[in-house]
Amino acid sequence: MQLDEIIERIEQAFGEAMPFSERPLEAEEVEVLRRVFTGDGYQVYLQDQVNRQIIRDYLTNAVLLGVLVEERLGAFAEQVATREGRAALSLHMLMSSVEDANDLPLNGGFEVLELLQPVPGSPPHMKLVPN
Repeated sequence: MQLDEIIERIEQAFGEAMPFSERPLEAEEVEVLRRVFTGDGYQVYLQDQVNRQIIRDYLTNAVLLGVLVEERLGAFAEQVATREGRAALSLHMLMSSVEDANDLPLNGGFEVLELLQPVPGSPPHMKLVPN
């Protein structure tokens, strides 16, 4: 099965998106929102907010489950202070269980993330890159 098909099935299972406005929007408002939400800046902002939420939830769960002592949260300060650090840390958190919280590299211990360039004409796929 293709990755895009999996994502489509998950999106369909969510059902209809919740409205973000209590009233119908005026045409001018819709145009402003279209400009804001389709811009690259908003996409970067939105991804950063997702990364922050992943980190927040992961670390909170780790502390509540007793896997990570609260005093160790400060060790992540340098890593979470930058957008790139948050992106790398949240990706690592998504790929590991909360029970592995003490094994997370601290203070930028991740390699710099690189954008993968797909080969022209190749089908969508994921490539596992060994650590």
